[in-house]
Amino acid sequence: MQKLLTPTRIQMADVRIAEDWKSVLKEEFTKPYFDELVEFVKAEYASTTVFPAGRNIFRAFDKCPLDRLKVVIIGQDPYHGEGQANGLCFSVSEGVPFPPSLQNILKEVHDDTGAAMPSSGELDRWAEQGVLLLNAVLTVRAHEAASHAGKGWERFTDAVVRAIAERKEGVVYMLWGNYAQKKGAIADPERNLILRAVHPSPLSAYRGFFGCRHFSMANDYLVKQGKEPINW
Repeated sequence: MQKLLTPTRIQMADVRIAEDWKSVLKEEFTKPYFDELVEFVKAEYASTTVFPAGRNIFRAFDKCPLDRLKVVIIGQDPYHGEGQANGLCFSVSEGVPFPPSLQNILKEVHDDTGAAMPSSGELDRWAEQGVLLLNAVLTVRAHEAASHAGKGWERFTDAVVRAIAERKEGVVYMLWGNYAQKKGAIADPERNLILRAVHPSPLSAYRGFFGCRHFSMANDYLVKQGKEPINW
């Protein structure tokens, strides 16, 4: 892991990742496929525009340490528009207009829980309460969706989901769309709450995402587990 976090590798000297994640994933960081992934990502950052900023690649793991994790939301790959991706799936930074999927997520939060529509699409507030906002692929070339798919990130994030499944129970998994549902299939429904719906994309949200009530269902489950609910 250390070699990934030096400026000579991906120009990521100020990357931060929670210590418990470093410990859990340390073996993954030493595998040959991960070295190949590092070389690919390093070359991409050196030659073209890649999102998110290098320092934010592992931001989801810094904002939500494993020991505080209560909810897992799985996305596919980062937003590929200028200034959008910030290292948390579906999230955008302060002042950035809401992408359609995020707009639909926040609409469902409002309709489900009564929470006011926020002025910011930055979901740090969720992550800091124990929501892991995990993209399956952690980097993307500007304006080229899925351009870093199939390079090794999926194997790495499979290991993340497996580590959660092996070490944690009483976790809420929000699996939106077929891709997320396949990635989260390892989670044991007897020991966790598995919530499935179509993707919040405008192409599918009206076919079952709106009205899924995942956010209130998650909080009801967490309270029954003796945990603090999420302030969505």
